[in-house]
Amino acid sequence: MSLSGKTLFITGASRGIGREIALKAATQGANIVIAAKSAEPHPKLPGTIHSVAAEVEAAGGKALALKLDVRDEVSVKAAMAQAAAHFGGLAALINNAGAIRLVGVEQLEPKRYDLMFQINTRAVMVCSQAALPYLKQSKGHILSLSPPLSLAPQWFSSYSPYTTTKYGMSMLTLGMHEEFRKYGISVNSLWPKTVIATAAIEYEAGGPAVMKASRLPAIMADAACAILASENRSISGRLLVDEEILREQGQSDFEQYRYDPAGKLMTDLFVD
Repeated sequence: MSLSGKTLFITGASRGIGREIALKAATQGANIVIAAKSAEPHPKLPGTIHSVAAEVEAAGGKALALKLDVRDEVSVKAAMAQAAAHFGGLAALINNAGAIRLVGVEQLEPKRYDLMFQINTRAVMVCSQAALPYLKQSKGHILSLSPPLSLAPQWFSSYSPYTTTKYGMSMLTLGMHEEFRKYGISVNSLWPKTVIATAAIEYEAGGPAVMKASRLPAIMADAACAILASENRSISGRLLVDEEILREQGQSDFEQYRYDPAGKLMTDLFVD
């Protein structure tokens, strides 16, 4: 199964996992909408919507770079319409944009919780709602980067604000799977089994030591593309883990994904 000619709308695609999904899909000949706020270079973080668009084209795909704040529902609706007009429809929405702050209720500023809720949970609803008219036509996919649901106390004791916003994404996945069944739209979530080497890990949640215990974003890209290439809701309503879906696809060797071949892998948040 291939993504050739299919149009993927990826939020937060200027770096990290979103960029990696874009490049992987591009190698299969997909059309990629790179939708993110990063239109200008960042002093610390590499990548803009324009640099990723160039990489997508070089990898064999077609690209449309759109500056987008997923908190603005008017802009989201306009971006979906522009993307669908440019490429003749949409086959998939990948809700990749995210915000993280791993502190508890006592220390978290309310405005930071607002940011996490708006970019994590609320944006899944807003973007899915805006993409729905086009996904009805294609019987396409919604894929959100959010975790399996576990009520184990360790996922709440130290950073419950972040947990609630990520779990909200996963609950929307389960709800939309049922709600959009009648339209033939597949709805899933995807989460890494191990920590993934991204800027969020390097600067917000661990630093260089955790990077050494990580896998490359390529494993998430391979898993995402496997889900997005499925048809007829054969994969839907699932809160998937990257290694799990790749094993289902027949893959058994995961050594290629190590960030540091000598590092001891660290299990990601929310994976029991």
